[in-house]
Amino acid sequence: MFRQAVNLGKDAFIHSAISKNTIEECVRVLKSYRRILKEYQIENPSQVRVIATSAVREATNRLAFVDRIYIATGFQVEPLDEAEVIRITFLGVQPFLLSDPALAQSRTLVTEVGGGSTELTFFSNNKLVFKTSVNIGTIRLLQRQVTEAHWQLMKDTLKQQLKGYGPVTAIGSGGNINKIFSLSKRKEGKPLSLETLKDYYKEFSSFSVEERIHLYNLREDRADVIVPALQIYVNVMRWADATEIYVPKIGLADGLIQALYAEISGNLP
Repeated sequence: MFRQAVNLGKDAFIHSAISKNTIEECVRVLKSYRRILKEYQIENPSQVRVIATSAVREATNRLAFVDRIYIATGFQVEPLDEAEVIRITFLGVQPFLLSDPALAQSRTLVTEVGGGSTELTFFSNNKLVFKTSVNIGTIRLLQRQVTEAHWQLMKDTLKQQLKGYGPVTAIGSGGNINKIFSLSKRKEGKPLSLETLKDYYKEFSSFSVEERIHLYNLREDRADVIVPALQIYVNVMRWADATEIYVPKIGLADGLIQALYAEISGNLP
């Protein structure tokens, strides 16, 4: 997998707009993706999707951003709303749930933590009960854009929506929880305990970003957000009364692949 990070949220969540320098950095990265696609002879627009989440969705200059990317790279960026992010995330998680009949029939809370928001989706016996997006994300936390009111909203939503359902099976989605799972050396298919996540949160919080990079062999763009991500997952699990979380090592990108395949094959979910 080829991965390059551009922190769009560093501008959008504080200044409400994406800076010219950040836009040009995004252009540079997407041009490199364009070259890779050309090498693989993938030039049909229907075979490629370029999506954006909360940072672009909330930026006051999102139309200028989308236009600049299209003119410079030929990519048509799709700013996804919260509902579509939740839908695509679940498409990525669904194969994991269906692989285990017990999980498919359980009360399952899927949590996807991003830079600007956290998507929560709850299923009972494989039927959707509720889905919501809360403006609590790793970049927002680092930039002190999350208030007590945001946390209270998340807590109240979980307490109210899960009331009466009994024990909940938690599923974690996204790069940060995937990295934690890898570091834990847990066997594939085995969950992480809430206490383990608390321990990692305490451990990582005691080091600087630079120390995390060297001690845990983390990329710089992962080393800074992994602590706020752990804070979010810990709080979600506490408020959902979940003692363990399964990590199928998937994320939004996996769901996007599922969605793109469905569109190409004509089997829309």
